[in-house]
Amino acid sequence: MLPNDETLTETGFSTRSDVAPSRVMLLACGALAREILAVIQLNGWEHLELACLPAKLHNDPEKIPGAVRAKVREARAKGYAKVFVVYADCGTGGLLDRVCEEEGVERIEGPHCYSFFDGNDAFAEREEAGEITAFYLTDFLARQFDTLIWKGFGLDRHLDILPMMFGNYEKVIYLAQTDDPALEAKARAAAKRLGLAFEMRRTGYGDLTGFLANAARA
Repeated sequence: MLPNDETLTETGFSTRSDVAPSRVMLLACGALAREILAVIQLNGWEHLELACLPAKLHNDPEKIPGAVRAKVREARAKGYAKVFVVYADCGTGGLLDRVCEEEGVERIEGPHCYSFFDGNDAFAEREEAGEITAFYLTDFLARQFDTLIWKGFGLDRHLDILPMMFGNYEKVIYLAQTDDPALEAKARAAAKRLGLAFEMRRTGYGDLTGFLANAARA
């Protein structure tokens, strides 16, 4: 059973603790748990297991590489046949890639989850075309806007820093993985609180599905 968003944000998640040698471990950010489990269930990939680090690590990206390394080694110690990292670079400045290379594991391509949800090629083209003043939300971030962004950035305590932090943005782009009017309303409300225009883009799971398919075939 999938834990609630607060648990995914604060402590992470794991689907099981007993291991068969043929099983594959997906090591991911808690912000991706729902999407990964949905793709696994849709395709019947019962040999894939999921362990998620806390989503709040994104507010301290320098901690991500070390946390990923520890989880990779833990999975290997438990006997998993393969380990795949479902993290983009996520603000680590290439340090996560160094960890993945040293540990001999593959990670999903992309600078961040916004890119691979949108499709890395399409996202890069949009950036080249000038889409550099957008603040992105996913389904998870729309649900967790208060916890990870409003409170996480200290805006609940120091609203005066809002212009400094978001003054160079022009709009919020909500990259929707699901068709959920309630989440769309949350994303629109978030844009309004930030004083930004709103745009919605229905991406589905983007490049995530292909990466998980490759892991399932490993």
